[in-house]
Amino acid sequence: MKRFVLLLAALLLTACALEPRSIVTQPTTARPTEPLLPSQNQGAIFQAANSRMLFEERVARHIGDLLTIAVQENLSATNKSDSSATRTGNLDYSVTGNLPMVPGSIEKFISSPGVTADGSNTFAGKGATTNSNTFTGTIAVTVVEVMPNGNLVVGGDRQIAVNGQVNTLRFTGVVNPMDIQAGNTISSTKVADARIEQVGKGYVADAQTMGWLQRFFLNVLPF
Repeated sequence: MKRFVLLLAALLLTACALEPRSIVTQPTTARPTEPLLPSQNQGAIFQAANSRMLFEERVARHIGDLLTIAVQENLSATNKSDSSATRTGNLDYSVTGNLPMVPGSIEKFISSPGVTADGSNTFAGKGATTNSNTFTGTIAVTVVEVMPNGNLVVGGDRQIAVNGQVNTLRFTGVVNPMDIQAGNTISSTKVADARIEQVGKGYVADAQTMGWLQRFFLNVLPF
């Protein structure tokens, strides 16, 4: 009974591990903010707390503002390794001479011992790997935090459901307002700490997922 309980617990843990963990840890929507308290009138129309430039294009600057991210990721990596090692050893040892106080038959047997040993070891290894990833698209994100140095923490997600298949695109990162281009857009290559994730749920994703029982035996079997 105890073994059955342990086996059942292992199966349940394996089933729970089927859901991949998200790499996006930042919030994808603006955090709720406390209402602004009435501030003392500065005696002018201009208010520094919520000012907007009249003769400049409106770009994201405050919490809740929107920003368009042009996702343009193209990563490629190539690694090649070639190594070899050779080691050779030789040993030849012999002794001749008269051994006093030893009977003749035994002296003939041990008076001329000889040892010969040869050793050789050769190793050669080669390896090569190539990886290429391309991701393009656009996504609108929201400013969720303004850092003390003026940088913007942004995040957003988009879900598209077609015939029972749900695809979710998530994006978070840190943006320098000086890098925001015309049209209130910025390239993903200029976003720091970027986390880009696309996950799918539905029959297509299920067809590409290994069954929980098969995954269990894959983890526990030694061969």
